[in-house]
Amino acid sequence: MKDIKLPTFLVIGAAKCGTTALYHYLKQHPQIHMSPVLEPKFFEFADGKMTGFNGPGDRNANSHVTTDLESYSKLFEASENEIARGESSPSYLYCEGVPERIKETIPDVKIIAILRHPVERAYSNYLHLYASGREPITDFEQALNAEQERMDKDWEYFWHYKRQGFYSKKLKKYFDIFDRDQIKVFLYEDYRANPQAVLKEIFEFINVDETFVPNFEQKHNVTSFAKSRTLVNLMTQPNPIKSIVKPLIPSGIRSKIFFSVKDKMMTNKKPKLSQSAKEYLLDEYREDILNLQGLLQKDLSHWLEVSKIKY
Repeated sequence: MKDIKLPTFLVIGAAKCGTTALYHYLKQHPQIHMSPVLEPKFFEFADGKMTGFNGPGDRNANSHVTTDLESYSKLFEASENEIARGESSPSYLYCEGVPERIKETIPDVKIIAILRHPVERAYSNYLHLYASGREPITDFEQALNAEQERMDKDWEYFWHYKRQGFYSKKLKKYFDIFDRDQIKVFLYEDYRANPQAVLKEIFEFINVDETFVPNFEQKHNVTSFAKSRTLVNLMTQPNPIKSIVKPLIPSGIRSKIFFSVKDKMMTNKKPKLSQSAKEYLLDEYREDILNLQGLLQKDLSHWLEVSKIKY
């Protein structure tokens, strides 16, 4: 096989922990080539099994995934003078078999993870799918109760609100397989508080110019909420009205109308997370948080206090 270009670093997650923004910040660096595809998920599906797409919108959300090495390498073939090549797929932290596939394919790769308080991450994940119109359950606790049934029905990993937050077991697999100096783990709160400091550390980690300062002004993957859920469903879901109107309006005009209406009917005000959900989830995560604290050798005692949970 001819020499192929593959990533020198991976952002493995976790989902809803700022990885989309991180992708765009890294992409600005002149010495970094980022995959033009956000979340190619190659190592999730490198075994060729395209399963787990039975939830609402799952197939459309995964229409861009890459399953063969040749196609995956093409994501990086345009890199020329860049020192580092990378991609971001948050499913890599959670999905089974991924660390082993990465080790087999690119054993010297550097691995970056950002971890958010698991209760906040779970609720943010739910809000993301609810706001997009994919989540049909209007109550977060009911959605948690439906999680196992959804897993049994083979909905994609992104619906595993609670399960994705047990970081220590998943992360330990990476520490067992890779050398510790190949892995860098950051806390989401540190990343939010001082993104430049975290980016500087990442730049040093992947051996590019650490003095580069990205533009942090543009926000990425921010969840907003509909003032009218009915109107959102009318605009985003298949329906007879759309079928009739769509052929009559040019696509460019349709897009302008869609985004104009969307801007007017959305708000950034987030629904509050109930106290009972906070207490339940924190109790579920407590042991894992303690294990993670030991694994990372970081003080996570603030994660164990219900009063410190945002939302």
